Amino acid sequence: MDIRPIRTETDYQSALERLEIVFDAQIGTPESDEADVLGLLIDEYERKHYPIEAPDPIEAIKIRMEELDLKQVDLIKEIGGKGRVSEVLNKKRKLTVEMIRNLASRLNLSAGLLIRDYQKTK
Repeated sequence: MDIRPIRTETDYQSALERLEIVFDAQIGTPESDEADVLGLLIDEYERKHYPIEAPDPIEAIKIRMEELDLKQVDLIKEIGGKGRVSEVLNKKRKLTVEMIRNLASRLNLSAGLLIRDYQKTK
């Protein structure tokens, strides 16, 4: 087992190739331990070099609506009125604190995600 820090893209590719080989190793074997350590090193490298931005609040709401198979009309209670739901989801109107509280509870989303700033459309 020759494990080193991942510092370059070449190191990263080599680590991915090796992980593919040892990934299904039986638990408790040196190869299994190697897979665990490689996974941690790869994860750290990816966090630094390939960060994933959180979606803006409206995109997060739309994603969760799709996951829960909800329609705009299903959020009337949380946002207030069919027209207002449409305005919010089309970024014509900003979310209010009350809407954020209601949506965080209903959609099980972080209020921290929903309070992020985003641009309204004109």
